[in-house]
Amino acid sequence: MKNATAKKIVLAGLFLALGLLLPSFTGQIPSIGKRLLPMHIPVLLAGFALGGPYGLIVGLITPVLRSVLFGMPPLFPNAATMSFELAAYGLLAGLLYKVLLKKNWSIYLSLAVAMILGRVVWGAASLLLYGIQGSPFTWQMFIAGAIVDAIPGIILQLVLIPVLVIALRRAWLIANAD
Repeated sequence: MKNATAKKIVLAGLFLALGLLLPSFTGQIPSIGKRLLPMHIPVLLAGFALGGPYGLIVGLITPVLRSVLFGMPPLFPNAATMSFELAAYGLLAGLLYKVLLKKNWSIYLSLAVAMILGRVVWGAASLLLYGIQGSPFTWQMFIAGAIVDAIPGIILQLVLIPVLVIALRRAWLIANAD
């Protein structure tokens, strides 16, 4: 039991490191990073590979730590709202994948539900934190941030995450279908 937990903690650290590193590839052109959502990929993978609780922790920590270390995304409200969003992604992807049959279709279903509900969480957190800041958070801002601007990243996640989860399953690095 202790060995399995230690392995999960190490892997969570690796997913966290990926979450800090991947945005650096698009850092010179922030508009591309906003569209490709590179921080989301390791968090979703952490949920699938390690389970919901570890996915939640990686998602909660990654944006705030990246903001503190590298100044991007800005801590408030961006990294704070992303922290809630990514925590929801990691938690939901892991929990849904655990309760569904570990078949290829369950990866897509878990991913889609996590992505939709994570965006709802981001919207709710944005509404709250922008309100605290005294700034409006409008329906148009939600649609732009959660859907329109994110379309390339959504497509990338829908293509890349299932392929990576299947590869990790085939390598016996995460639970296989029964």
